[in-house]
Amino acid sequence: MKKVWLYWVLGPLVIAVFISIITNYTNEEAVIKYFPLDDKRGFKTYETSLKLALPKDDDEYEVEWGMFSETDEPMYLRQDVSLLYVNGRLKGIMSKWEQNASIIKKETIIHGEDSKKYEAISFHHGEIHEKDESIKSIQATSRDTLYVIDSPLSDRTAFKEPSTPEEKEWKKRLNHSIDQQIQAQWDELLNYYQIPTDQYIPIPLTDLSEYESRPFPGTTTRNFQRIKGQLWEGLYRNYILGISDKESSHPIQSYIPLILFDKKGTHLMVLFEDDTGKKHQLIQYY
Repeated sequence: MKKVWLYWVLGPLVIAVFISIITNYTNEEAVIKYFPLDDKRGFKTYETSLKLALPKDDDEYEVEWGMFSETDEPMYLRQDVSLLYVNGRLKGIMSKWEQNASIIKKETIIHGEDSKKYEAISFHHGEIHEKDESIKSIQATSRDTLYVIDSPLSDRTAFKEPSTPEEKEWKKRLNHSIDQQIQAQWDELLNYYQIPTDQYIPIPLTDLSEYESRPFPGTTTRNFQRIKGQLWEGLYRNYILGISDKESSHPIQSYIPLILFDKKGTHLMVLFEDDTGKKHQLIQYY
């Protein structure tokens, strides 16, 4: 059964995209949906991982990108989805779902060259169906970051946190360059939609994992988990499927989406530009 989300309001440029996704995507079991959380069930472990693989050759290298989660018992539906950004741009989307399972595990290899910053964020989800009870769910978010330094002046190396002056300088240099590019696109989106920035608290999508155990800005402990679950449901339908369903021969160019939390605590907003250059604005009311 198709479902329209009343708590999501979409900007005019994405209405057609949203309708297309809802019409064409018929495998409901593979769609992340928020249900009230089950306080008796949970994850035994969950993680996102990035690591440098064995050297390929002098010009290229490989990065192993993985997601893993295990629940305390099998659930009706388990699904994880992971997003990988390289120097701030979306490099790939990885998703896997299983029925009557407790473990989700998936890995892939990314080919790289030159010095780059790799960021991956994953949403781990479980859907619980019990006889004569309402549907419930569990959810978690994890991330990982890896800097790969590939310079002709030194040996290739990789780190998550710098431990030497040289690594600290590389991290600073890469972050500065990437942040400038991302901020330029965010500023373009903010100006395009004429958003009063003083009324919102901005957070990159990749920082959502920092709010695993504390509420988003402007939300409360009571409503935070529902808002987070509905946010990922909306991101999955309108951002992840919107990009992964497109047939395109050119690389994905979308930068990290910007999430804006209303300081009055009434709604949040997601701004992004897809790989075709089309701008998108999603609004979720609490």
